[in-house]
Amino acid sequence: MVYDVVSPAIGNTSTVVHNLGFYLSEHPAIVNFRWSHTQSWGSTWLFLFTSIAAYLFISLFLHRLLAFLIRPTRAVPLGPIPALHSLFMSLISVTIFAGILLSAAVEIRDTRWFWRRSKTPFQWLLCFPLGTRPSGRVFFWSYVYYLSRFLHMWRTIFTILRRRKLVLFQLFNQSISIFMSFLWLEFSQSFQVAAILATTLVYSVVYGYRFWTAMGLRSACFPLVLNCQVVLVGCNVACHVGVFLLHFFRGGCNGIGAWIFNSVLNVGALLVFLNFYVRLQADYRKSSARLEGESKPHSCGHQRLAIGR
Repeated sequence: MVYDVVSPAIGNTSTVVHNLGFYLSEHPAIVNFRWSHTQSWGSTWLFLFTSIAAYLFISLFLHRLLAFLIRPTRAVPLGPIPALHSLFMSLISVTIFAGILLSAAVEIRDTRWFWRRSKTPFQWLLCFPLGTRPSGRVFFWSYVYYLSRFLHMWRTIFTILRRRKLVLFQLFNQSISIFMSFLWLEFSQSFQVAAILATTLVYSVVYGYRFWTAMGLRSACFPLVLNCQVVLVGCNVACHVGVFLLHFFRGGCNGIGAWIFNSVLNVGALLVFLNFYVRLQADYRKSSARLEGESKPHSCGHQRLAIGR
């Protein structure tokens, strides 16, 4: 009797897992993907620079327009839109993470005969063999990640409308992220698999947390979003060191020219982030000290940092 109940459940679970594997790594659209300026939307240099310029212009214009029309202390009501955006972005990040993880495993299985004497599977995640072309499963999910960066831009609009602030770090970080994800595809750059895995994993947590708090549920007792960003920065630095060592000591990595330019951009983003992090930590300590100075007891919800909203 127990066997009759358990067996169909196992069969249904196996079917679901098989279907997920197919749609995440074996679908013809994924297997046959090829990055092309004529076939892939948003794949031209003109589109890249135009979209970044439009993003910066709209953000600056909207900030100045609201400052002229509305009092600085008044926010624009958005209702559930930011919460729904956070939920959507969390689900997209989980999907990209699962898709590129499964796709990377399949690519390693199918192409290991070509590079197994010079690299381990972990090294392949950081360092593509020379001659790699932007096609196939991994680059399909890299393309999806590139497109998802444009959806991330809405966070800036929400920040301007709700908090009436224009965060320069946010503008710089979003622009650099789109530019770097474009370079990954254009030059079949090494390092992108590890970077996408780390970024989407962190974003699935960050946006899930933002949705959680937007629904009015209890927030963490520490700046969770900021700490997740610190972890992501640490992972990126470690991956860059790994690519450097593999390229110069293990026979070379594909797209190293783009990687060098990518590294320069990352250094700039890191410096801006460190300045942003120091200022936020100082604000957080002041807020904590003020709360501790009050005689009223307070909960974790009162220690919420603005960036975690």
